[in-house]
Amino acid sequence: MSYIPKTISEVITEYINRTTFLPAIQRGYVWDTYAIEKLFDSIMGDFPISTFLFWKIKEENKSEWTAYEFIREFDAEKPHNKEANVAGVNQDIFLVLDGQQRLTSLFLGLKGSYRYFYYRWYKTKLYLNLIKEPIKPDNPEEFTYQFKFRENADSNQKEKSPQFWYLVGDILNYVDAEDAKESIKEKLAKLSEHEKDVANKNIGRLHSRIHTLRILNYYEEKSQDYDKVVEAFIRANTGGVKLEYSDILLSTATAKWNKLNARDEINSFTDSINSIGNGYSFGKDFVLKGSLYLTEGLPIQYRVKHFNKTNLEKIENNWEQIKVNIESAVKLVSKFGFYDKNLVAKIAILPIGPSGRSRAKSYAKYCAQCFL
Repeated sequence: MSYIPKTISEVITEYINRTTFLPAIQRGYVWDTYAIEKLFDSIMGDFPISTFLFWKIKEENKSEWTAYEFIREFDAEKPHNKEANVAGVNQDIFLVLDGQQRLTSLFLGLKGSYRYFYYRWYKTKLYLNLIKEPIKPDNPEEFTYQFKFRENADSNQKEKSPQFWYLVGDILNYVDAEDAKESIKEKLAKLSEHEKDVANKNIGRLHSRIHTLRILNYYEEKSQDYDKVVEAFIRANTGGVKLEYSDILLSTATAKWNKLNARDEINSFTDSINSIGNGYSFGKDFVLKGSLYLTEGLPIQYRVKHFNKTNLEKIENNWEQIKVNIESAVKLVSKFGFYDKNLVAKIAILPIGPSGRSRAKSYAKYCAQCFL
């Protein structure tokens, strides 16, 4: 297996959302700011960040697949990826099968922002404290460098350590490391000689890790056979930060629904039922299980093999009725005073809906089998 090495700046500026996108089978972005900061700290500290798997799709086949853009401006209120328009890309394209979280994090840290809520809403960008000396801690979980998502570069007077916050994305503006150092020379004028030295070393190191060293290594999957690619995707994404079962099943549904976009439909509907009453935390698993349960003639067991093409077509054709039934059930339990904290077994509400009652007997039989 031969891997192709690239610099981070090369992938971020020339690949992402230009020729390289996300397949519909990918899950959404799930990393928080701490995880992104730690990724950049690992890069600065020369720790490996693992390899990547790209699916190379021939130009003549690109219209057969739904692709999504990498998120540049992450918003916790609207965390879903936009569908990509690949019609104007007159060449082969790549879809990332393994490495989406890391590549999106690099993209956000270097060219985007991260909006999140903590007592209030913050729209932040990634900064590096250039005058923090890189002292390796005894605890490997602690950072060597000081990366932080912040609203601006203003120093926090409550901090005891010296601060000079540099917008990490600015490093992309300089092909030469000396130009990057020159860009902050005037701002460093009032600092001590030692602090100037630390700052220049840190910005030089940041430049080399982004522009010079070929840190990103990816393998190209060139097969145009969907079944093989899905298998590669599942194998690549069931280690490390494990995908939820629903992510794997949703990947199949997204690729095989003919008229509707399963990813958008299921994400949107999940958000919708979660806003009923005092609010809930239903996940994609609940909706997918409900889709099996509320579609006549389908097996109830939640298994990958039951999400085959024939069954998915039945679910797609029954999708509007599925939504009506699930929404009715959620509204009813909400009216009876059940909310997210006291609704312990969410799956138990499926027999409540109009179509659900007709399958209650089968459901009871299924539940009984679970205890055998």
